[in-house]
Amino acid sequence: MDTMRTTPRPVRTLAALAVGVLLTTSACGGDDAATDPVAADRSESPAATSSPSDPAVTDVPSQEPAQAGAVPVYYVGESGSGPRLFREFRKVSGEPALGAAEMAASGEPADPDYRSAFPGGGGFSSVEHGDGLVTVTLSDEAWVERAAGMSRADAELAVQSLVYTVQGALQSRDPVTVTSPGGSTTLFGVETADGVANADQLDVLNLVNVTSPEQGAEVSGTFTASGVASSFEANVPWEVRDSSDAVVARGFATAEGWMDALYPWQAEVDVSDLAPGTYTFMAMTEDPSGGEGNPPMFDTKEITVG
Repeated sequence: MDTMRTTPRPVRTLAALAVGVLLTTSACGGDDAATDPVAADRSESPAATSSPSDPAVTDVPSQEPAQAGAVPVYYVGESGSGPRLFREFRKVSGEPALGAAEMAASGEPADPDYRSAFPGGGGFSSVEHGDGLVTVTLSDEAWVERAAGMSRADAELAVQSLVYTVQGALQSRDPVTVTSPGGSTTLFGVETADGVANADQLDVLNLVNVTSPEQGAEVSGTFTASGVASSFEANVPWEVRDSSDAVVARGFATAEGWMDALYPWQAEVDVSDLAPGTYTFMAMTEDPSGGEGNPPMFDTKEITVG
C-alpha cells in the first residue's frame, strides 16, 4: 500500500499512471523460478514448483524462495476497488499457526496502510490440524457474532483473512473450522462447522502484492523487487516515486502467469542515480482499458536509498 499518503491514491491518477507506464517502459524483471504451494508462505516452505499451485494444494498463489522464521499474515487494505487481502511476512514466536492467527487478528502490520480485519476484544487459544481439518479455537465468545458496525462482507473477509493465514502457516489447504469455549462454530456470524475453504484468490486477494522490498527497506545500487500478481498478459508495471510524488524510475516485470491465480514476478530496479533519501516503490496491475475500466490495483513500500 501507499506509505507516503494517509489516503489511497485517487482512482483517476492511478489509471493515468498505469497508462503512462505502458508508454515508457525501461526495464523488465525476470521470472522467479520458485513458487510456494501454500499462500506464498516463505517460511518453512517445502520445495517449490513452477506452477501456481501444488497438485495437492489448489488455489494458492506462487511465491519467492523461503525465508526462515517468517509466516504469511493476511491483512486488509484498500485496493482501488474495495477492501482486499494483502500478504505480509512476519516473524512469530511459539507455534507458527497460532502465532500467525494472533498476528492477523491483533498484530500491527509493518505497512501502515494495512489493517487487521478483526475488531478488538477477542483472541485465539489454539490451532490444531488433523484429519483433513484445521480447528481454530477462540479464547472467548467475543468474535462469535458480528461486532457493531461490521457488515456481512467485512465478516466474510475477516474469515478469509484467518483461513489464508493459518493455511499458509501450516502449509496446507485443508478447510478451517472455528469453535468457541461455549461450543459455537461461527466466526462473526459466519458458520464454519463444515470447514471453510480458502476463497478464490482473484475474489479476495489484492491482485498485486510486493514482497520485496519490505516496508522501510534500505537499498542502494540495483535491488531486486519481487512479489506476486495477476495482471493483464502477466505485465506488472513498477515505479519509484520521490517525496514530491514525481516518478524517478519505472519499468516492467513479467509474472510467470496470470488470469487464474497470482504468480511470481521479479524486477531489477536501478536506483544508483537517485539522491539519498526516502522514496516509494510501487507495483501495479496493468490497465488494458486505458482508464475506461476498473482502476489498476497497486501495492507500495517506502524505501530508503543510501
